[in-house]
Amino acid sequence: MIHLPILRWGKPYRSLDVDTVVHFDTGEPIAEFSQTTGMIIRRDMKKSQRARDVLRAIPAKDLVAMCEAASDIFMNDELPIGDDAQTPEQFVHCQSATTGLPENMCRANMGKLAFVLGHMGEILDSLTRGLDLEILSKGFGHDKDGRLLSYQAQTDVLGCVLPSNSPGVHSLWLPVIPMQIGLALKPGAQEPWTPYRMAQALFKAGVPTEAISIYPSGPDAGPALMGSCNRAMIFGGQPTVEKYAGNPGVQVHGPGWSKIILGEDEADNWEQYLDVMETSVTLNSGRSCINCSSIWTPRHGREIAEALAERLAKIQPLGPEHPDAPLAAFTVAGVGEAISELIDGELERSGAEDLTLAARGTPRAVTKERCSYLLPTVVFTDDPDSSIVSKEFMFPFVNVVECPQEQMLEKIGYTLVGTAITNDATFQRQLMDSVNVDRLNIGPVPTTKLDWLQPHEGNIVEWLYRARSFQSAA
Repeated sequence: MIHLPILRWGKPYRSLDVDTVVHFDTGEPIAEFSQTTGMIIRRDMKKSQRARDVLRAIPAKDLVAMCEAASDIFMNDELPIGDDAQTPEQFVHCQSATTGLPENMCRANMGKLAFVLGHMGEILDSLTRGLDLEILSKGFGHDKDGRLLSYQAQTDVLGCVLPSNSPGVHSLWLPVIPMQIGLALKPGAQEPWTPYRMAQALFKAGVPTEAISIYPSGPDAGPALMGSCNRAMIFGGQPTVEKYAGNPGVQVHGPGWSKIILGEDEADNWEQYLDVMETSVTLNSGRSCINCSSIWTPRHGREIAEALAERLAKIQPLGPEHPDAPLAAFTVAGVGEAISELIDGELERSGAEDLTLAARGTPRAVTKERCSYLLPTVVFTDDPDSSIVSKEFMFPFVNVVECPQEQMLEKIGYTLVGTAITNDATFQRQLMDSVNVDRLNIGPVPTTKLDWLQPHEGNIVEWLYRARSFQSAA
């Protein structure tokens, strides 16, 4: 059986305490994860300067080239994992086995991450607005117009407390290495596979092993990492967002509440956009913060919800190895059923309607021996203030909300991705000005379609480096 050790600045460390994980569906033993203690992390973070030093010894352009070389290695090579080696197919199987994601989605997420690595030069050029990375490395320099600029790194190491819901989130920390800042990663309890494989691919491409630490599990590992790094990234629910709100040293990635908004001028054409709606709701089994969790329309709300429910009612769970498996499993016993009961309680309190029940004719929760699935759910409400409108779940779940256009921007609340289907120039301008909307798409663009050259929930370069005044008499 695979043993995943702690990686302490690239050096494997086998803990006496281990966590054994099994396949979510078959119960087959998959791996043992070494347990990390907060004491180990705090001790390691005292050496964080070394991670930055070894990276600064390598020109930034060479680190970019290493990332781009790591793209092919990550996708195709057999790479070390503990005392063993792992092929890409074995990686996909292990990741699916512990997270509940179907293997086809694991492969798709691999491709996304490889794309980010393979286009690292373009991505950093976009995020820095064409800045020569050597200016970040040296601390000062002149831009192409001869202006003197200075930037100061705000940390030696970025600490990341990562989730298990979708491997795609790992794209957010990949640009850190070519910015010559080290990485200390606390993977989600079910998904250490991607950070491990990514680290090994970077090492094989030439990145110094001393630049990366990985702490696969341990109950106090997350808080210890958060408290030991000047810059930390964390993923979690709304309580996590509220806990770190206003802390400039912490970048929080929480619920997305991403939305599709139909304008007055396009509401009557709603049937043309059903494909965009379906993709936005169902891609990656609805597990991402960029999945659409509500559709807002000034009219035809019930018709939209019924048509979408008719489509989504056809989706059923298939085995994780099936090439077309559309749904991820809830791997902890009782979780899927508990979420379903929570939804039913919200429906009863709010008066909203689950239209997929009628279209499908079967209950929402599907209970198996070792896991459960939640079938796609489309809810309709004509009350934009209903409590269910603000709910988001880790499966294909969407509210269709009927609301006058003039009230939408006041009612929608925070929106990570907003797809606005409208040709109304005034409404488009209002959407551009709305501080509630982070990423804005104008036109029928799925909320799940990302442009990797655009920042995601803040520009990581501007967060890790501070522009400052600098003068030299020399």
